Amino acid sequence: TATIVALVLEPLPTGAVAMISATAAVLSGTLAVEQAFSAFASSTIWMIGASFFFARGFQQTGLGDRVANLFVRFIGQSTLGLSYGLTVAHFLLCPTMPSTSARSTGIFMPIVVSLSKAAGSFPGVTADRMGRFLALSQVQAGPGLTSLFLTGAAPNALCMSMAVSLGVDVGNVWVTWFVAASVPGLICAALAPYLVYRMVPPELKNSPEAPALAATRLREMGPLTWDEIILISVMSIAVALWIVGAYIGVSPAAAALLGLSLLLLTGVLQWKDCLGYTPAWDTLTWFSILVGMSEQLKQLGVIDFFAQAVTALLEAHNIGTWGAFALLHAVYFLMHYMIASQTAHVGALYSAFLSLMLKTGVPGKLAAFTLAFSTNLFGGISTYSSAQSAGYYGTGYIPMKDMFVVGGLLALMWYAIFAVVGGLWWKALGWF
Repeated sequence: TATIVALVLEPLPTGAVAMISATAAVLSGTLAVEQAFSAFASSTIWMIGASFFFARGFQQTGLGDRVANLFVRFIGQSTLGLSYGLTVAHFLLCPTMPSTSARSTGIFMPIVVSLSKAAGSFPGVTADRMGRFLALSQVQAGPGLTSLFLTGAAPNALCMSMAVSLGVDVGNVWVTWFVAASVPGLICAALAPYLVYRMVPPELKNSPEAPALAATRLREMGPLTWDEIILISVMSIAVALWIVGAYIGVSPAAAALLGLSLLLLTGVLQWKDCLGYTPAWDTLTWFSILVGMSEQLKQLGVIDFFAQAVTALLEAHNIGTWGAFALLHAVYFLMHYMIASQTAHVGALYSAFLSLMLKTGVPGKLAAFTLAFSTNLFGGISTYSSAQSAGYYGTGYIPMKDMFVVGGLLALMWYAIFAVVGGLWWKALGWF
């Protein structure tokens, strides 16, 4: 309970909370050291950890900036087209950059700010000229984009690790995730720029300076460097192995570690680069501890006890399987207004809500994956709902009202798309 409260209130960073909680569990005799840190041996942990170093490669080689500027150069003639260009570039980087903060604040946010200023749009009085729309459209494209890939955001893999600890068969998890999310996720990502354009239309409809600015940046970058070519090749190998690895005996973690090893062998990354990339080690630490504690809660019977008590309450009020499914999703969504981190949300609530769904008869895959998708869909509902929301709000272009009103309305839209279109798609996949 103390861990959940600390994750929600965030008196300390997530990694510090996780380490203190594990230490307290060991000192109290609740868990042995080996049990508290058992998840460090999880393959999913190391897949995400290695993938974080890919993000370092994108930043260090400048490949992420090049991809973003390429799309701005070719489809950024209008302000709406500019937003779509950034969204497509974001889509291409999602599979191999699980750090949403690295993608958003490290690559795309600086481009959004510089393009807006080049168009004469500054925070405050002239934000409506372009910056307000451009920043808000990227915030709202985020939920659909991060929901598409297991490696689209760190909490995605955390959800799947917790689902496995509760006995859910997730199959070839990278492929299963992408197939399940592909139809509703792509629709959400494709609609986001247009819907924001209609809700907060920019004063400047055309952006002729954006392609020119991107072209200038690309000329300054010069041709593809050898390091960028190697990085593209290694990322292609990693993604290919995530897709087909299950059929040739290569696990997702092995594929990610192979990619990291190739980057180290070729000199694209130095080991000191990895040692200095704190987001990777931070994620590796809290991720492992939270998964390990979740597994121990299951083994100690705590989650089952909680699930049985709530299930009895639902049954007493004649709330059936699908009523419970909808109700639990609604509560899971609304509680994010009280939690300032998607990671903290998953650590505090995912296992409990998944266990409740399983107890009420919801099919395992459907329960596990839809709750995980939900964790992405509420990423744009407030100024603090995700790292990218906080980052873009911090630019000064987006009024707080937009973050809550536009974010809330579009979140309901994303949920409706996943419920209706996604539901039909998952029915076709035989999930229920």
